Amino acid sequence: MIEIRVLTADDWPVWRELRLAALAEAPAAFGSRLADWQGDGDREQRWRDRLGIPGSHNLVAVLDRRPVGMSSGVPTADPLTMELISMWVHPEARGRKVGHLLVDTVARWARESGADWLRLTVMPDNAPAKALYRRAGFRMTDQTGDLLADGVRREQVMLRPL
Repeated sequence: MIEIRVLTADDWPVWRELRLAALAEAPAAFGSRLADWQGDGDREQRWRDRLGIPGSHNLVAVLDRRPVGMSSGVPTADPLTMELISMWVHPEARGRKVGHLLVDTVARWARESGADWLRLTVMPDNAPAKALYRRAGFRMTDQTGDLLADGVRREQVMLRPL
């Protein structure tokens, strides 16, 4: 059985463990780099601050008493749109509906917060993530996301009506 837990700043060690695993396992899937969160970047207060983003909703998925996935919902400048960020599922837990449950839990939070839309950005080459998001009700938009490190490509923006 998959359990979804809402995290607080005091849960930073769990978030840290998952985030570092995510950045190591799927470096091309995120705008952040593992090196950014190691060494001087690996500070308790920084992890607490990440979980303390005002208005955020931070989740961890637990399977067999082990954290296996994570996601967050955060407000945007548009009060009718919330954003899904930091989504990742451990390879051993993929294909077990962990990702869908994380997405749907963030979507429910966004809807309960008064939003009409859930937005996310995805790397252009991340076909598995785009497939998951399409199955979860997201559609590609014409909006462009942030410029990638190559200076040419951009993140792709997807939206899900709530």
